[in-house]
Amino acid sequence: MEFRQITEDYAVSAQIDPQDMQAIKAAGFRSVVCHRPDGEQPGQPSAEAVRAAAEAAGLQFRHIPVVSGAPATPDQVAEMRRALAELDGPVFAYCRSGTRSTNIFQAAQG
Repeated sequence: MEFRQITEDYAVSAQIDPQDMQAIKAAGFRSVVCHRPDGEQPGQPSAEAVRAAAEAAGLQFRHIPVVSGAPATPDQVAEMRRALAELDGPVFAYCRSGTRSTNIFQAAQG
């Protein structure tokens, strides 16, 4: 599993599987954020399946779906700000490629 470190406390990756949670935890992350809407692509694990695996591994989880190719809405950015304030870091975020997770993080910093 590859990921891109954005800051010391935030990294992004492409789609993950529920089986990746132990590796995410072993890499030192304490929370996971999903930015993909369910059903975006056939065969994609649901956010609920990833949540269950994350929580079973002792990780916190948030689902803040952002539509591919669209900028995050003000409500989504506000939700991301809350997640970053409330979740234990470091935070591991994912979407289809990592781009949405990077963009919403940058928007939440402003």
